[in-house]
Amino acid sequence: MFLEFAGNKQSRTIKIKLEVDTNPPKGSIDERKIIDFPYISSIMCQNLPSLFAGKIHALLCRDHIKGRDWYEFLWYTARQTSINYTFLQNAIYQSGPWKGEDIAVNHTWCIEELSSKIKQIDWSFAAQDVQRFLKPIEIASLSLWDDFLFLEQLKKIPNH
Repeated sequence: MFLEFAGNKQSRTIKIKLEVDTNPPKGSIDERKIIDFPYISSIMCQNLPSLFAGKIHALLCRDHIKGRDWYEFLWYTARQTSINYTFLQNAIYQSGPWKGEDIAVNHTWCIEELSSKIKQIDWSFAAQDVQRFLKPIEIASLSLWDDFLFLEQLKKIPNH
């Protein structure tokens, strides 16, 4: 894909990585969105609770720490995004450390597992991992990354 900048007519190449899940967990909810740039169009995408459920699955089941995952967790919790527990439960059943286990994934279970995960993380590593994606003005906020911050953000997840 090429981008052309109007001011100087300079073309740049950007890479876009697409991942397609050929066996997605059941329970995701789609919604129609209108995009108005670069031209008016319509797309179907997952709703925010389904996207957040997918992010939580990554946080709980990924075998390594990605700072960007935790940065996105802060984005969802700052908006008090609810979680699609049906989708999360199906994803957890399908892959990860609970694969094949019949776990009742609900608000209580999710908060307990995320709390446990938060307490195990090397936050200086996670902050360093995400730093390259941030604007210079955002980097100072990484000094706040610790158990307390993320445990407090858990409280913003709606219980419904």
